[in-house]
Amino acid sequence: MTQLFQIPDTMKAVVLTEPGKFEIQQVPTPVPGDDEVLCRIMAVAICGSDPEIFHGDLAGHWPPSYPFIAGHEWAGVVVAAGKNVKEYQPGDRVAGEAHCGCGKCENCLKGRYTLCLNYGDKSTGHRHYGFVDPGAYAQYQVYNPKSLTCLPSQISFAEGSMNDTVGVAMHGVELTGVTPGGTAVIIGPGPIGLSAMRIAKALGSGRVIMVGRGDRLDFAENAGADAVVNFMKEDPVEAVRRYTDGIGADHIFECSGAPGTMVQAIKMARRGGTVSLIGVAKDSVMEQVPFKYVAYNEILVVGSKANPNVSRKVLNLMASGQVPVKDLISHRFLLEDMERALDVFTGRKEHVVKVVICPNGIEAANG
Repeated sequence: MTQLFQIPDTMKAVVLTEPGKFEIQQVPTPVPGDDEVLCRIMAVAICGSDPEIFHGDLAGHWPPSYPFIAGHEWAGVVVAAGKNVKEYQPGDRVAGEAHCGCGKCENCLKGRYTLCLNYGDKSTGHRHYGFVDPGAYAQYQVYNPKSLTCLPSQISFAEGSMNDTVGVAMHGVELTGVTPGGTAVIIGPGPIGLSAMRIAKALGSGRVIMVGRGDRLDFAENAGADAVVNFMKEDPVEAVRRYTDGIGADHIFECSGAPGTMVQAIKMARRGGTVSLIGVAKDSVMEQVPFKYVAYNEILVVGSKANPNVSRKVLNLMASGQVPVKDLISHRFLLEDMERALDVFTGRKEHVVKVVICPNGIEAANG
């Protein structure tokens, strides 16, 4: 194993002890296998799925058992590399992904590793960090190099932890593309929706309309939206039709997962338009799709899962300033402040947008 850094025998981690309970514990620092690297976690962003995992809503599946360390949106430094690892060396700055496919099944061979057919089977090499396999709410963690991407020097670790968020938006946008000079609609001004807004503009959309409410809609208006629609004050479908002279939008990116928004997105689309479902809805959300309307207007509706094959693209867009993320990070907390961080995030307090945890110090995350 190659290492240049002094690695402690133990580390601090947020450990889920049972459904709905967690503790800050001193635990053994993991040791990388021959095909793994050990990374010092400098920043890890709270994802919308994390509170469900912390509350135990998905216990038995995510995580499969306890104790468990969650967290999957992170950036850090490689501090040790297994003997078979050639891609990364100690000192490399990296951003991580949650998904690491087996690399052998039909979907992985097509590059669709977030849809790996061997999901959860560790013997095949599959990993889903922070969900099935140990994650990043810790000072150190081991990873398969396939789940890493080099972090450009212009990007801080805190910004690098947004790789997953921006990547989810990028994948959803890439599935349909954007029309240069056309109109795109984003439903949901959360971190993913705001990222999708900026990606659509960077890729050539002539006009981007954001649909939402409250502080985050105000944020979107100040952060680059060409028009905003408050669905509490007006019908969003009628508003989008009005902005597009009755024609409808070229592309709609649903980023909220809220009940009713899928049908709204379909009815916002122009003839031949597209709808990308990026937001994660709860299992209870069932939509009555206007079948005839979709067919007669040849509207393409696609699902989108996670962020396969986009990390290098989004990190370069972030580094170039075309898709900035620094202003999306509204809060930074130490690992010991996890309870308060979750409270701010889930309660939408203090004008929160994105919360970043700094396991090795806030100043280190800014590096």
